[in-house]
Amino acid sequence: MFDRDVWQEIFNTLKTNKLRTFLTGFSVGWAIFILVMLLASVNGMQNGFTGQFNDDATNSIFIRPGTTSEAYGGFEAGRRIQFKNDDIEYIKKSFPDEIEYISGRYFASATARYKAETGSYSIQATHPDHQAIEKTLITEGRYVNEADVINKAKVAVIGRKVAEDLFQKEDPLGQFVTLNNLPFRVIGIFTDDGDDNAERRIYAPISTYQQIYGNTNNVNSISLTYNPNFDLTEALEFSNKLEILMKRRHKIAPEDQAGIGVWNYAEAFDNISSFTAVLNGVAIAVTFLILIAGIVGIGNIMVFTIKERTKEIGVRKALGARPSQIVNLVILESIFITAISGFVGLIFAWVILALVGPNFQTDAFRDPSVELSTVIIATIILIVAGVLAGLIPAMKAANVKPIVALSDK
Repeated sequence: MFDRDVWQEIFNTLKTNKLRTFLTGFSVGWAIFILVMLLASVNGMQNGFTGQFNDDATNSIFIRPGTTSEAYGGFEAGRRIQFKNDDIEYIKKSFPDEIEYISGRYFASATARYKAETGSYSIQATHPDHQAIEKTLITEGRYVNEADVINKAKVAVIGRKVAEDLFQKEDPLGQFVTLNNLPFRVIGIFTDDGDDNAERRIYAPISTYQQIYGNTNNVNSISLTYNPNFDLTEALEFSNKLEILMKRRHKIAPEDQAGIGVWNYAEAFDNISSFTAVLNGVAIAVTFLILIAGIVGIGNIMVFTIKERTKEIGVRKALGARPSQIVNLVILESIFITAISGFVGLIFAWVILALVGPNFQTDAFRDPSVELSTVIIATIILIVAGVLAGLIPAMKAANVKPIVALSDK
């Protein structure tokens, strides 16, 4: 296989037949390039979908008040529903065995200032359980605790981006940052795996912001996690019970979907999983079609190549070449063209991904990539297909008598 004369002969043949070599190589390289880009795109979409669930527990439920669309219980339509602190306690008492963590959320925005640096950020005032519900990763310091809530403490947990914006290279812990001109002591810094924008958020005790905004006990929304051992059916049953409970408490018509919204991550995650499964199936089918197209292309070119070289094969046989030597020559040539072209297609695709991938990151598409082993297997399939496509006509031509091969037109 590593006979220098044989390989020299192969290279000379490739140089002599540049168009044929290019067409064969292009078929393989293009098939591998399209294959890599397709699989990378599918993986990018899957990473985007699953990444949206990284920053929240998959057994979480979010309950948001809305505006009623139907008259019910003596109330007219268009009534704005407002959650209170006692709604949280009511849910906890109603489902003592089902609920794992529960927290109220109060949303606000603030202009934050530290020395000469300022920035506008979103505020989420929460209970301590919220850290587990959103899987907040504390890198320094701590999260809001029960003492902070009881004392209505002016403390803040800031995102990594907030720390970079306001404090530059200083250590934020223990420093005071003003939020809408009110001083808050920084007690922690967090990161978020799901979304960089979440790192521009600031957490505070919910009681503190309820006091700042009129000394109320209003809650903008309620989030919770339930028993992680629930399957999808049990999770959906629980969220239905929760919705019925809250509609009864706030006198909302059972069929009114606008009064209260209950969003179950398990259902959304199941829908995304089903979609990605379909996406994978489509990708596999398209990959198969691409490989078939590549195989057919290689096969056609190899058959044409053998036919074109029939007279050359006759000359070789007349000079004493054995049929096996002729077949080996054709096979080695096929392997060489397919392997090199597949490698070029792979490198070109990876260069495109390396240049475009980091600059094309969205919530629905991120980190497009493909397993190297998958591409190698596809290239091997194309190489084997090329060998098989050329083997039968090569064997047939190699067994033709020299006088017949030389007379071929």
